[in-house]
Amino acid sequence: MSAHRTARAALLLTAAAAAVAAALSGCADAGELESAGPTPTAVGPTRLWPERPAATVPPMDYGEGETETVRGIKVPGDDVRRVRPVAVAQAEQAAHPDALSGPDGRYEQTARQLRECDTRPKSCPVLKAYYRDLTGDGKVELILGVSMPKGQLVVRCYLAEKGRLTRIMGTSDAVIGVSLAGRDLIIRAPSNLPGYEYRTAWSWDGHQHAMLPTRDEILRVHKDGGDPLPSHTHSHTSPTPPNGPGGRP
Repeated sequence: MSAHRTARAALLLTAAAAAVAAALSGCADAGELESAGPTPTAVGPTRLWPERPAATVPPMDYGEGETETVRGIKVPGDDVRRVRPVAVAQAEQAAHPDALSGPDGRYEQTARQLRECDTRPKSCPVLKAYYRDLTGDGKVELILGVSMPKGQLVVRCYLAEKGRLTRIMGTSDAVIGVSLAGRDLIIRAPSNLPGYEYRTAWSWDGHQHAMLPTRDEILRVHKDGGDPLPSHTHSHTSPTPPNGPGGRP
């Protein structure tokens, strides 16, 4: 038990002892515990239109659950730090040269810059690579970002297994920022609603053997930017349809 939880438990025990002593003595001290009133009745979810047939076709392709072995990339010792991030991005472009949408979609300008990364490194769109244990197996995975025009960003995650590199997550979007929280990868994107933004948390799913968008929210934000306000959130399971190579407009 942590020191914080231990201290909290001690306070609860002290308060409980004081309450018992007051009850036995018949005294009503100023510091006596008081009732907070009746507990609200829990209201469970109510299903609307139960007679409506359930949909059987997915609403759209969001790239979730899609995995792919990166052709031409070998991982010595299953250590993702031993592969070149630029080589990974170039290998995926070579495997999907005509992709214009989805996780492999990119602008022609970005495709050209990727091809020229070795000769013109200053214009290479591949960002600094990050390494984090996303799967919880004790080994780090590779997190890769590729810049595109109009503030859009390709974000991909890879794990090493049996000497090969497997992409376990890939998406592209107009991005405000990307962060790591524990083993979750969180992507913030602008919303069409003034004063709001999207926030999608991608988490490892062992059954699917891939990163899934486990939480997709629209949040109110400060007028001067910064992190979302700690107010009510409105979660939805169907992300905004893509608009060109970048996903959300």
